[in-house]
Amino acid sequence: MSLNHLQYESIMRGYERTRDRNHREELSRRERVYHDVPGYRELEDSVSTLCASMTRKILEDCPNARQQLHVSLAELSQRKKRMLAQAGFAEDYLEPLYDCHECHDTGYVQTDEGIRKKCRCFRLQEITLLYEQSNIQSIISKENFSTLSYEYHKGDDLKRFETAVEICRNFVQNFKQDYRNLFFYGTVGTGKSFLSGCVANDLLQQGYSVIYFSSSGLFDALSRYSFDAKSKEPLYRFCQDLYCCDLIIIDDLGTEVTNAFVTSQLFACLNERHLRAKATLISTNLSLEELRDRYSERIFSRITSNYTICKLTGPDIRLYKKRMASIAST
Repeated sequence: MSLNHLQYESIMRGYERTRDRNHREELSRRERVYHDVPGYRELEDSVSTLCASMTRKILEDCPNARQQLHVSLAELSQRKKRMLAQAGFAEDYLEPLYDCHECHDTGYVQTDEGIRKKCRCFRLQEITLLYEQSNIQSIISKENFSTLSYEYHKGDDLKRFETAVEICRNFVQNFKQDYRNLFFYGTVGTGKSFLSGCVANDLLQQGYSVIYFSSSGLFDALSRYSFDAKSKEPLYRFCQDLYCCDLIIIDDLGTEVTNAFVTSQLFACLNERHLRAKATLISTNLSLEELRDRYSERIFSRITSNYTICKLTGPDIRLYKKRMASIAST
């Protein structure tokens, strides 16, 4: 999948608005400093004068001119920082402002090889437009670590939930340096989707690309592209996103109509992401035995050997909340 022209222009206009907003704030801050810090403007002006003077000396091949310029500029920089600090401003108060420090709000970065590519912040916006992520957005707005509660679990169910929460926190904390996958399974309504939302929310806030699919939605999309002769290029782009984004969440595995096509596509997804060391999070109501019987031995082996498996048990929390809400309203 790829952005159409209007979608692309919408994102780029957003970057332009961001740059304009930050530029206005930079000008406002500078005027504030000029007003509140006597002598700061004159000190800044002296930088230009110094540069012009030393440039002439450099052109005239004066010895040590470059070194003198470097030392003098460093001294002036320190003086400016001290003046700001003494006036109650942060030392970096007049530094350029960026929402994204990687691309400086342009949407693109340059690799070490000199290749221009989309910044991570661009990819986040692109994914939001290309894939209808309203479901995960609605989940994480109310189901995240800040709203986590242990009150619905008791005994062994509570211990399993606490363990799963700790695993999720470690997964997020070490996401950058550790390649790991998560597999949540167990009875209906025990917190599997909730924990998926916790992970997604924290990683999205850190700027990672997260794509959420219901199991049926994922395989419907793959089927739609795979069996349309005109969709060769869209299928390729879809698979690139599927295999390469930072985290894929496949929710409710087992609710799709399972057949040979689904099994082969699921293995391809898991295998390709494993080869690229890209994280996958799967939730299902299936037991491990049902997972093995329903899908191929290769898939079962891939999950049990490369995923951290969390079993969640207990009563259906959603039904419990509905009952409590019903009782409270009577």
